[in-house]
Amino acid sequence: MQTNLAPEFKNTLEGREAEAILRKCVHCGFCTATCPTYQVLGDELDGPRGRIYLIKQVLEGEAPTRKTQLHLDRCLTCRNCESTCPSGVEYGHLVDIGRRIVDEKVPRGAGSKALRWALKEGLPSPLFGPAMKLGQALRGILPSALKAKVPPKQDAGAWPTREHARKMLLLAGCVQPSMMPNINAATARVLDAAGIQTLIAAQAGCCGAVKFHLNDQEGGKAQMRANIDAWWPDVASGRIEAIVMNASGCGVTVKEYGHILQHDAAYAAKARRISELTCDLSELLPELAMALRSKVTAAPGLLAFHPPCTLQHGQQLRGGVERHLGELGFTVRVATNEPHLCCGSAGTYSVLHPEIAHELRDRKLGHLGELQPHTIVSANIGCITHLQSGTATPVRHWVEILDAALGS
Repeated sequence: MQTNLAPEFKNTLEGREAEAILRKCVHCGFCTATCPTYQVLGDELDGPRGRIYLIKQVLEGEAPTRKTQLHLDRCLTCRNCESTCPSGVEYGHLVDIGRRIVDEKVPRGAGSKALRWALKEGLPSPLFGPAMKLGQALRGILPSALKAKVPPKQDAGAWPTREHARKMLLLAGCVQPSMMPNINAATARVLDAAGIQTLIAAQAGCCGAVKFHLNDQEGGKAQMRANIDAWWPDVASGRIEAIVMNASGCGVTVKEYGHILQHDAAYAAKARRISELTCDLSELLPELAMALRSKVTAAPGLLAFHPPCTLQHGQQLRGGVERHLGELGFTVRVATNEPHLCCGSAGTYSVLHPEIAHELRDRKLGHLGELQPHTIVSANIGCITHLQSGTATPVRHWVEILDAALGS
């Protein structure tokens, strides 16, 4: 697809990147068939191909409207289209560029601004933990919509204290320690059982995705630089061998630090190194399965695995969780219908677009329910919380199931 950039974009880094991505587009429409919002809304402009044309028009100088902004807002950034695209179009990078430009040109209403500000400033804030504790204390009297976002208080159990020669950093995350602390503790216990010590850098916080995808891209980059600074002493010394992510949404973002900060003279090289060292917890599963095989007593009952979009499309990791848990004696199945589609969580999406998010959630739960699972498992706290809000079946992180099977 050829484009003629408007003068204001011709000599910018964003303009050149967008132009290079657009050149790969062949207008085939394969992506439309696997786009969740197109499946729900049936509007060409609510699919990747339509959004690409909207972004192209803006880059060529056409003034965007609130309607343009709305179609870009409705994108889940699930990147299913990238898995489908035969031309390798980096749609996720293009939509980030398009959203930032459109937001500069189309003012939002006061309500929308306030909600977005609350999300991007509140979720990564140190005040989130106390607010979550208060919400959990009052959970029984909360309105149903808010109650769905506040999981019951969880006992995380003990953090392992043994030291091991092998050490890995873990990003605790911005909301996970308050909402579901057992995910991090279970991760540390599982790694400990395999002879790996889990370290957390106290100054590392939000991965940057919340602000970045709410179009505060500079704020997101600032959080990325802060994490790099927090991790760098351990990285530079060679003390750690990997940076582990047990939330696939954080993982896909940190793996892209190198791309996002590629033009930052002070951080480009460090960001590339951080991305190279970053791995999703599931990428350690082959090694963990070998180390833990004699220690695991697999619980009975079928586990239905929902692979998050950030895992299967963003990181292009498929099949590992169910295969390697199966090797450890667990019975794990993936839905036979639409396993590739997003559950509707998508970071802050379920708050900003609840109707679409709930339709996708119920559609996903319907397919998972056909398996009649004992427990639904996933790999991202957003997916876990969102799915749990629509079902009585327990929804957990797969590492919690593995941890429980170790009897720790």
